[in-house]
Amino acid sequence: MKKWTALTVGTLLISSTLAGCAGNSSSGKPKGGDAQGAADDANEKITINLMTRSYAGGGWPPNHPMIDEINKRLNIDLKIEWVPAASYQEKLNVMAASNNFPDVFYAPNAEFVKWQAKNVFMDVMPELSKYPNITKFIPEESLKQFNPKGKYYGIPFYYQEVRDSLAIRKDWLDKLGLSMPETIDEFYEVAKAFALKDPDGNGKQDTVGFSLEVSPAGRFGFGGTANFLTASFGLANYWTKDSSGKLIPMQIQAEELKSYLAFMRKAYAEGVLDKDSPILKSRDSLNKLEAGKSGIAYVNPQQLFAETMPPLLKTDPKAELVQLMPPKGPSGKSGIPSLTTGDRIVINAKIDAKKQQRILKLLDYMLSDEGYDFVKHGIEGVHYKKLSDTKYEQLEASVKDRQFLLLGWVFKRFDPMFLIYKWMEPQQISTIQTYFDNNEKVKVKDAGAGLVSETATKLGANIDKKWMDTMVKVIAGQEPMEAIDKAIAEWRAGGGDKIIQEMNDAYQSVK
Repeated sequence: MKKWTALTVGTLLISSTLAGCAGNSSSGKPKGGDAQGAADDANEKITINLMTRSYAGGGWPPNHPMIDEINKRLNIDLKIEWVPAASYQEKLNVMAASNNFPDVFYAPNAEFVKWQAKNVFMDVMPELSKYPNITKFIPEESLKQFNPKGKYYGIPFYYQEVRDSLAIRKDWLDKLGLSMPETIDEFYEVAKAFALKDPDGNGKQDTVGFSLEVSPAGRFGFGGTANFLTASFGLANYWTKDSSGKLIPMQIQAEELKSYLAFMRKAYAEGVLDKDSPILKSRDSLNKLEAGKSGIAYVNPQQLFAETMPPLLKTDPKAELVQLMPPKGPSGKSGIPSLTTGDRIVINAKIDAKKQQRILKLLDYMLSDEGYDFVKHGIEGVHYKKLSDTKYEQLEASVKDRQFLLLGWVFKRFDPMFLIYKWMEPQQISTIQTYFDNNEKVKVKDAGAGLVSETATKLGANIDKKWMDTMVKVIAGQEPMEAIDKAIAEWRAGGGDKIIQEMNDAYQSVK
């Protein structure tokens, strides 16, 4: 990994990260009759109103070439409402209040679980035999997850379970005569050397060992550097099972917390843990890595060549990053907390049955070999050019049009390489694939993923934040270690015990 080539802005944009609604009747059946018996006449042009979230740069205008092309291929009139992610929840709530949803839309996990019994979503299970690409590229386990038995309300929206990974400056290791750390003690010694032994050679003590971002949701920076150390001390990825099979949250794992926080407290006191940690937020440790001030941080492998290496190489042309697997803790444990979500692409249960079938045809097409190539790479001759059987060139229109938004923000295969394009260099693709393959081997699942607690919805954010404030103060030496027990007791009394009970009740109901 000596030399990297930055990707274009078009590739970079996707990695930064319910107008037209169908009118509903009070009946639970589609206006056109049972969807199972409906035949989709491909000669009939059908309007489809779709709603999803949007992020940096916003969505496409109505006359976008990708929309024009997919309309032509499937004989539809696709109208997309791109709602800024920050206000998406509010938009859904407004639509729920008026019982007026689009034809097809993105449903976050909480709403998906909450509205299942309210006849909002079409059960697609009886229809999937007609749509082989959906069953081929969406795992059956994921289709079943978070659904009542015998029902598939919608189709899972794919998020990588273990996308991010730790990376380390190999050139700094080599310069200081250090080996790749494998245990938590070795990790500590390497981080200490990175902080105190001038690995960048500028004669100043201006580098950090590693950082801790504090999540607003009261977590140890999910996706941040310290998140890759929690499993080393046996801390749950949100929820785990005790010896009796009962769900318990990270917030009450007293012994594991004390072991983890003692490690972090020592690192902070000795200048190994970034002194800015109490105020760091998401991506701050990665920013320091890219600026050449940190030698260990998390990276998104898909962004490694597009975002991380270019500024780092500008700072130090000899910089070399390699993957660092989570260090083994005192009992030999390690791992990367994985993300499991019940987010879905759902079809309105009350729209015309022919329209439901055309939507399923659209989704199935997007997963087919032809359709997946189209929603990822765009239109040949417009967004890319084929130079040979194995070589492609990205064209300028790809940067302007951001042809990948259907893939990124609407629907895709369960494919960790979904942002890897055929015009990328083979070495880059191979390196990214290796990161993902290694991550898959060490993922730590959340035993409570997809379960909903009403108390957590109402009180969780407040009691989690209060709990985390104490944890940070313990790390920074502003509170004694004894404060951990007090914080646990306050979390439980403030609603935590009720959350535990509700989560276990929900778990028993889906077993």
